[in-house]
Amino acid sequence: MSPKALGLLFAVATAVFWGLYGPALGKSRIPGQTPFKPYVFIGIAYLVWGCLGGAVAVQLSGDGFSFPAKAGWWGFIAGSLGAFGALTLTYAMYQAKDASLVMPVVFGGATSVAAITGLVIQAQQGKMHIDPRQLIGFLLVVVGVVLIQKYSAHGPAPAPAKPAAAAHATESNGVEEDTQAATEKS
Repeated sequence: MSPKALGLLFAVATAVFWGLYGPALGKSRIPGQTPFKPYVFIGIAYLVWGCLGGAVAVQLSGDGFSFPAKAGWWGFIAGSLGAFGALTLTYAMYQAKDASLVMPVVFGGATSVAAITGLVIQAQQGKMHIDPRQLIGFLLVVVGVVLIQKYSAHGPAPAPAKPAAAAHATESNGVEEDTQAATEKS
């Protein structure tokens, strides 16, 4: 398999993992409890899989375990950005209560931010060139997110809450019926 094809395969795997992240995060919520309890375990998973996976990959690549400062600092910054993203995603999911609403905005926005960051880095190096097709891509991302939001199935509507008076009347009727049935038996 060519390096490009292998890279594309891993990119698709990443899209699948991160695409499932939002719905899994939604499933981790316990009604009545803070949504940040699962975030603690997200951090543990990042630590375990990041360290274990990184160490295995370093070993398999044949490289050594001496780390230049640049790798350490930028790795820490990247990990922090990922963790902060998981934290803000947790809060977004908690507020919106709908992965199909939040995830297209997150990933459409992330794609755009990554491309804009690339343009800024190019500008700093004096090599900036914006292809008009990239501008069309930005527009299509926005249009795509809007279309996904408008036409996605956003889950079942929440059941309407019973008014307190109706709930109390139902309970009272049940007690009266039970009392009346007991009286009739005796």
